[in-house]
Amino acid sequence: MTSQLHPDGTLRHLLTLEGLDRRFIEGLIERAQGYLRPRDSAPARSNALANVTVANLFFEPSTRTRASFELAAMRLGAEVISLDLHLSSRAKGESMLDTIHTLAAMGIDVFVVRDAGPGVPQFVAENLDSPTSVLNAGEAHLSHPTQGLLDAFTIIRHKGRLEGQVITIVGDIRHSRVARSAVQAFSTLGADDLRLVAPAELMPDAHEFAGCQRFEDLDAALPGADVVMMLRIQKERMTGADIPDAAAYFKRFGLSAERLGRARPDAMVMHPGPMNRGVEIAEDVADGRQSVIREQVTNGVALRMAVLEAVGGAIIRSRRPT
Repeated sequence: MTSQLHPDGTLRHLLTLEGLDRRFIEGLIERAQGYLRPRDSAPARSNALANVTVANLFFEPSTRTRASFELAAMRLGAEVISLDLHLSSRAKGESMLDTIHTLAAMGIDVFVVRDAGPGVPQFVAENLDSPTSVLNAGEAHLSHPTQGLLDAFTIIRHKGRLEGQVITIVGDIRHSRVARSAVQAFSTLGADDLRLVAPAELMPDAHEFAGCQRFEDLDAALPGADVVMMLRIQKERMTGADIPDAAAYFKRFGLSAERLGRARPDAMVMHPGPMNRGVEIAEDVADGRQSVIREQVTNGVALRMAVLEAVGGAIIRSRRPT
């Protein structure tokens, strides 16, 4: 894998959370904390990335993640362009690498890349000249590092730490890049009681998610839970005999207020969005007092500001005369 860090230990690319140590992740979270403001205050802004150009290359659509990266970059003073490349030159036959090199020649400093296929952020990073940086904004079912970081950030803001927390993750684990990056972040930061809940056909292979407990019964995985993270279920996955439709899925794996009562009284409810209300989560739970789903969105902008500032700072320093 292309090195994610510069020789001096600063961030060059963010392709995965695997291999990043605890101190480094805590540093990003601490930096993100500095970008949060009270709800009734104006968003934090700076000129930390003045004269840095960020390109959001979304080969797969995602309104929420794209908007979050756009806002994060603009609030740091960067120039930003965003391209839905599944609708433009790539669809017309232009190769991905030609697109990347064309944009790099225009002076792009940071590429934020999202794609439904595996290996694309890594491929882009391997084919760009230093000091250009690549940030993974979602890769197939494999990785979504900024989502994992913002989820860890949100838990720490409420619970103070990851150590000792019981975290139950529910849904289509097999196909979830969110679950993979979240577990990497939580484990690195000290969580040791991670519970995965899914129908058998949506549970990951045995070699994945080492150290996590596995459940096919949501009710059995909720007692003692400090955090309950629900994952979006795509309707096309509901094809097995055990999950014929959305109603059947909610009956077995949906988070209702009654089910939430099995967790700790102060348990947090999380969801990366977009939610299927009434499928993986009930309306009153999604909007209830224990839900931090909207806060996750707010924290996501701050966390992405921290990541962009980290890679942008190295780029700016590289331009200074020695």
